[in-house]
Amino acid sequence: MQEVYDFLKKCETYYLATVEGDQPRVRPFGTIDLYEGKLYIQTGKVKDVSKQLHKNPKAEICAFGGGKWVRVAGKLVSDNSVEAKKHMLDAYPSLQAMYSPEDDNTEVFYFEDATATFSSFTDEPKVIKF
Repeated sequence: MQEVYDFLKKCETYYLATVEGDQPRVRPFGTIDLYEGKLYIQTGKVKDVSKQLHKNPKAEICAFGGGKWVRVAGKLVSDNSVEAKKHMLDAYPSLQAMYSPEDDNTEVFYFEDATATFSSFTDEPKVIKF
């Protein structure tokens, strides 16, 4: 999982895909965190992405860098703990102007039953499950 985190952190931007009804929705994200052995993302509860994940927690992220890409597919589970939110916001101080661990909007999700696949045009795919 550390390898997945390091790659996503280095890329800075990844793309998160969710589902709204029968329509896929993809948007850029930049928050990624390792906390208590889990890979986390962050958003706001008022955003459509949060509503989509609560209706259907299956999601996938994809990032590209250095001629390689990673896809991470799994279930995103909401974690309401102040500690997890604080850990994320400490890693991204610029977000602290908009979010707080104690507000009713900040939301963090962690991947459960996830599969990360590293690919390139030259190497065999590498699969990591967590």
